[in-house]
Amino acid sequence: MKKIVAIGPESTGKSTLCEELSAHFGVPWVPEFAREYLQERGMSYRYEDLLTIARGQLASEDRISASAGGGLLIIDTDMYVMKVWSEFVFGKCHEWILQQIVRRRYDLYLLCRPDLPWVKDSLREYPDPGTRELLYRIYQDCLVNQDLPWVDIRGDYPRRLRLAVDGVRALQ
Repeated sequence: MKKIVAIGPESTGKSTLCEELSAHFGVPWVPEFAREYLQERGMSYRYEDLLTIARGQLASEDRISASAGGGLLIIDTDMYVMKVWSEFVFGKCHEWILQQIVRRRYDLYLLCRPDLPWVKDSLREYPDPGTRELLYRIYQDCLVNQDLPWVDIRGDYPRRLRLAVDGVRALQ
């Protein structure tokens, strides 16, 4: 099974892109577990909650992957997102999350740029363009320093989808 992961700052179209890729290729996708978790519990999360969210994300990924039967799996968020979130908000990251980054392998990353207009959402924290760009650069640094392919996803929604589709097709 080829695993494709969308990462990047908030409000960069990751979930939309994953849903569109899933429909385009007729394959399952793994939604971002943090959204469900925070909708149920509210935004006053603690450092310990990020480990719970990380475990929930991977449990969802494993469950959907096991029932997918091969082919492609589109994933909204991985442990790089958890690492960046932990370090940005709390200045540290759980060792377990770092271990999962080393253990888990993905076939392609889709790094979403913050060049879409910010969409206000009760779960989003950083609307400032400077912060969004800083977070993008942190994600980019994560990808530049690993040995897997990644695609810079930018532009309007149709262009983002074309870039992602082309990246996935290059794997096949």
